[in-house]
Amino acid sequence: MTIERLGHRGDGVAPGPIFVPYALPGEIADAEVEGERGRLVALHKASPDRIEPFCPHFTRCGGCAVQHLAEPAYRAWKRGLVVDALRQAGLDIAVEPLVDAHGRGRRRVTLHARKGKVGFAEARSHELVDLDACPILVPELNGGLEAVRAIEKMLRGLGKPLDIVLTATATGLDCDIRGAGRIDAALRLRLTDLAARFDLARLSNHGDILIERRAPVVRFGAADVSPPPGAFLQATAEADAVLTDLVREGVSGAKTVADLFCGCGTFALALAAAAHVQAYDADKPSVAALERAARRAQGLKPLTAQARDLFHRPLLADELKPFGAVVFDPPRAGAEAQARRLAASKVRRIVAVSCNPATFVRDAALLVAGGYRLARVTPVDQFRHSAHVEVVGLFDRG
Repeated sequence: MTIERLGHRGDGVAPGPIFVPYALPGEIADAEVEGERGRLVALHKASPDRIEPFCPHFTRCGGCAVQHLAEPAYRAWKRGLVVDALRQAGLDIAVEPLVDAHGRGRRRVTLHARKGKVGFAEARSHELVDLDACPILVPELNGGLEAVRAIEKMLRGLGKPLDIVLTATATGLDCDIRGAGRIDAALRLRLTDLAARFDLARLSNHGDILIERRAPVVRFGAADVSPPPGAFLQATAEADAVLTDLVREGVSGAKTVADLFCGCGTFALALAAAAHVQAYDADKPSVAALERAARRAQGLKPLTAQARDLFHRPLLADELKPFGAVVFDPPRAGAEAQARRLAASKVRRIVAVSCNPATFVRDAALLVAGGYRLARVTPVDQFRHSAHVEVVGLFDRG
């Protein structure tokens, strides 16, 4: 078969369509086909954009989809994911060049741990690839793999599959165990000893802090934040900086800003250097961490935060009246209910940040239908070698 294009998940697409992982446009390949899926068997003609993958686990590990694609073609494909989503939604706007935000690598990762293995799921399988290191992680996370292995070994007797969230912070590794259930006192004590042995800053069991030897710290703007266990953070520190700069530029000049789906304050704390900020998020521990950081920080304008479920209780048009600009950065599901309320508001400028082009364009179409102009779209690549891309959209009202 001849591979015609690269699909939205990074698979080569042949007529049919047939989706062939690890095949590239222009290649002539043999594949074993079942339904719409193909398994690459041999190449008769390789693409000039094909390069040697840098990770020995590539094609077996399900973490990366496109390590085999040269940089220019990769960047064009990833930007094209956003271009295609906008086109399909009927939104006519030029898309900015892709901004690389990989930096030193991912600072936060969820590792699966079971039956003596620690790593990521195999591609299209529940089996695990047992990792000794991952080249897309910051070195600190790779250094924590030994601790994760020790945790898996200690909890193996529970007979439960574990997910372990590991975050690299300025004061050390923050580790949150998921899936273990209730842990008895003896096991808790052994885990606290393990945390000391591996110099973990904090060790938690699904948010229940077992020991905090040092408060984990992440810096947002001029503030140091100690996020709750397993809290959402941008995957890379570079993406944090890039997205914050784009958001700051988008709301520049606004004296009052609402930060919706604020998390621990990625944007709110940076924006409070120049504007009064009201932040909202459903996650109460994250809101509390944001408030603590704001109280300790120097030189900020007034910043308040409120726990509110914006999926079920979006800010209404009247509640949005005081704000000169609004930022919203929802989960992958997007913010349809809140976008509808924003579309009915008179807010002058809106900055939308999204990790899902499909829900971004859905929410963007609602704003445009409400009279907003989509002035700028910037794709940001913090999940390098995957099909995930971040989108920042700037909307204004005349």
